[in-house]
Amino acid sequence: MKVTIKDVEYIAKLARLEYSDDEKETFTGQFNTILEYIDKLNEVNTDNIEPLSHVIELSNVVREDEVKPSLPVDEVLKNAPAKTGTFFKVPKVIGGT
Repeated sequence: MKVTIKDVEYIAKLARLEYSDDEKETFTGQFNTILEYIDKLNEVNTDNIEPLSHVIELSNVVREDEVKPSLPVDEVLKNAPAKTGTFFKVPKVIGGT
């Protein structure tokens, strides 16, 4: 299937883009080059090839959950810029109307 300048104009209209005549000719050639490459790929025998989601095998690197003791509250609150009792004090983020 060959792309024509009319096809490029139609695509440009759908995308609400305007191109000069030179740009339309350039895009027509580029589209046709892409389609020729796809035709070459379609010639490759892929009968015994499994579909892939990635070229290389992927695996997640995760660690086991381990229960560990928490830091003491007063130790943690030493780094707090502001505190209220045993809590961090933060600015109000939801304003009332």
